[in-house]
Amino acid sequence: MNTVTQLLQSHRSIRAFTDKPVPQALVEDLIRCGQGAATSSFIQTTTVIQITDPEKRARLAELGNNQKYINEAPVFMVFCADMNRHKQACEMHDAPMLSGFTEQFLTASIDAALFAQNLVVAAESQDMGICYIGALRNNPQGVSDVLGLPDLVYPVFGLCIGYPDQNPEVKPRLPVSVVLKQNGYEPDDLATVKDYDEHVRHYYATRSGNPKSQSWSEQISGMLQKEARPHMLPFLNDRGFVLK
Repeated sequence: MNTVTQLLQSHRSIRAFTDKPVPQALVEDLIRCGQGAATSSFIQTTTVIQITDPEKRARLAELGNNQKYINEAPVFMVFCADMNRHKQACEMHDAPMLSGFTEQFLTASIDAALFAQNLVVAAESQDMGICYIGALRNNPQGVSDVLGLPDLVYPVFGLCIGYPDQNPEVKPRLPVSVVLKQNGYEPDDLATVKDYDEHVRHYYATRSGNPKSQSWSEQISGMLQKEARPHMLPFLNDRGFVLK
């Protein structure tokens, strides 16, 4: 295993950071690493907003389920899927933009995720830790208001970055034999999933922080008994996404 594969397989979410600052030059270098990710048809639909204003940080933390590390992380960013600049590009050439397609929403969202993950790997290679903040989508309109987002732009997630002040265990992933199929889709081997369930239950019971007794399938079955942000569809429609 080389250093890159070892790094990728040792990812943990970090929710406690030291007060060591992250130089802005390093932040901008991480952005360049994010820009190096693949981007569908060269669309480059990601806009990253770094939040340094304490009042805006506090408001975003409130909107993001009151997760205190949004306030505490040395760096906090919001990743946006941005088709507004493409509207501007069309206007530069007096070309009407056909927008609202579901495919555009997918490519813009995927673009933002690829950008962010490149940035995350770069940050972790510099001994920093990160935590994605999907809870910003609990109130995407409130986030948009704080950030002044125009139509055709929406907040995909936030990201905390800093130097870790904790050392959590690596959370076990599904076995490769479950997620890797050959030449077509095959049903998962439930015996393997059940073995994994017990592995996850042991991880949760013995981890250093917030121990509990729960398997992976129990966690997922509980999660999928609840609505998953049904407000997102009308919000995205209002923003000009997923109209057709």
